[in-house]
Amino acid sequence: MTLLDFLVGRTASSTADRDATLALVRATDGPSVALDHVTAGYGRRTALSDVSLTVAQGSLLAVIGPNGAGKSTLLKLIAGLIRPVSGQITVLGGPPGSAARSIAYLPQAEAVDWEFPVTVREVVTMGRYARLGFGHEPGKVDRERVLAALETVGMTDAVDRQIGALSGGQRRRVFLARAIAADPELYLLDEPVTGVDARTQEDLMDVLEAEARAGKTVIATTHDLICAAQRFHQAALINGRLIAQGSADLVLDRKLLSETYGGHVLVLPGDGERMVLDDAHHHDEAPGERHYHDDSR
Repeated sequence: MTLLDFLVGRTASSTADRDATLALVRATDGPSVALDHVTAGYGRRTALSDVSLTVAQGSLLAVIGPNGAGKSTLLKLIAGLIRPVSGQITVLGGPPGSAARSIAYLPQAEAVDWEFPVTVREVVTMGRYARLGFGHEPGKVDRERVLAALETVGMTDAVDRQIGALSGGQRRRVFLARAIAADPELYLLDEPVTGVDARTQEDLMDVLEAEARAGKTVIATTHDLICAAQRFHQAALINGRLIAQGSADLVLDRKLLSETYGGHVLVLPGDGERMVLDDAHHHDEAPGERHYHDDSR
């Protein structure tokens, strides 16, 4: 995926469709996302099988699972980027893609070409494009929203820097600002705090918690079990199928972790036994994806 492909995003729905969809969701107090016996994959390879999952409005949900478990596939299904082989998906009261302007999708850092010549301001401004419509230039309100989003993530000082010149943690801050600037109802974030320093992780999680308190729904994949247990409200454990969904402390349940990760869970004996995963980065092996990790912060 080039940076431009990601930044342009999907703008299939009209403003009227979006408003009607959100009014319906809120009026019926229905879930933000619901999957009913969904199976999906790439070619002949099945990534997810018979998954039924419901995410309430205002949830902060961590999606946990090992390499190739289907976590990224789940986000792509909800975003409408791929279609299921079978089963039904409802997103903000309609089919995936029908409320695209109300969804902010943040892919893995590895999926973006960071050499694209664009500034931090331009990246975040592109979060407003779906609302502007074709051929319309950003106005005062849009510029204010962009600066407010950058202030929220602590990146106002870098507003005119080229995105590729930033550290890994700074890039994640900027792309979260782009998502915030879009003013979505639903965030789909693929490893938003992977490869960042502890301070950045805490800052980004503060932002996501605030968005959830404001009634926004946040679904994020993560490999950090402690972060998931302490900062998220709920968790979904996945490995080709849904192992369990419930309160965030599920991610510390040894039996469920063993079922999710198999032999990749190590238990270190001693006072206060600690569970360790030997699979530090988790990706779905979709066709054409390449993965590398930026150690810079």
